[in-house]
Amino acid sequence: MPTHPLTSHDNELSPPLHHDFPFDPTHGYDLPRLLEVGAPAGPDDFVDFWQERYARALRVDPAPRLEGPWTTVDGLRVADVSYTSVDGVRIGGWLTVPADGRVLQGCVATHGYGGREAPDLRQPPPGTATIWPCLRGLGTRSLLPGVASNSAGHVLHGIGSRESYVIGGCVADVWGAAGALLRLVPEAAGRLTYLGTSFGGGIGALALPWDDRFHAAGLTVPTFGNHPLRVTLPCTGSGESVRTRLAEDPSVLDVLAYFDAATAARHLRIPVHVGAALFDPSVPPPGQFAIHNALAGPRELLVLRAGHFDHPDEPAETAALEEAQRRFLSEAD
Repeated sequence: MPTHPLTSHDNELSPPLHHDFPFDPTHGYDLPRLLEVGAPAGPDDFVDFWQERYARALRVDPAPRLEGPWTTVDGLRVADVSYTSVDGVRIGGWLTVPADGRVLQGCVATHGYGGREAPDLRQPPPGTATIWPCLRGLGTRSLLPGVASNSAGHVLHGIGSRESYVIGGCVADVWGAAGALLRLVPEAAGRLTYLGTSFGGGIGALALPWDDRFHAAGLTVPTFGNHPLRVTLPCTGSGESVRTRLAEDPSVLDVLAYFDAATAARHLRIPVHVGAALFDPSVPPPGQFAIHNALAGPRELLVLRAGHFDHPDEPAETAALEEAQRRFLSEAD
């Protein structure tokens, strides 16, 4: 674990980011203060709740199925895929495998709250067999009747109960994706990894502590961290819907306590690379850093100038992050 965070930019030379948001996307936190943000301990039965959900999910036969012909793009074979998750929900996505057939590792790669229309073939390291699920209710492959596909509505679906909350189903979809990938590409079992950005980063932090099939992970600007703090911070992302709902129904915070990615990170012991932003209008930076700070195992942090925001350094920053995570996933012990 590095003794200090790596940065993708020079804080002293970078000018302030200009914006027209009615709030400060840094929320007044500089890097030293962000590195001190803690994680809630969570309910007494937090671990039992998630271990039981994981055991329940493993009893579901993923019954993976290729949904069309293979195509070859940039040295990878690509095919549509589907599998069954909890509650009988059929999840759609894509499977990519090295065209030369040499599989060095596997990966479950999830998406942000914008969903996914196609796999991002550059993300995983070379030699990776990757499943790219669209988690339940989200596009373009896993839309569900009655579940909003936009972040504002999706994040509130079933939030009245820890059993019905859609985020729990999305976490189970990750476990199902792992089972589907290992059924379709058994040689990926020796080194299974995870990649998740924003929504997918938070979902990964919730899913990975209970699943010993995973070897390492990369989480980028992860959400759902430190809900008690998060709901005090205005944003343009899904957290704003939660803030509004909480004002109407304070009991929502009791449910959210079971879905706090920072609390879950306290139990995550595999090596994890985190890309966390100093400035982010969509996912408040303190929540992102709360997840990183709480990780119980080896970790590496790449500090980003901004997340969910176009700025001149963004292309270089994204390239540096992707390269760092490819290296991390390939080298993590």
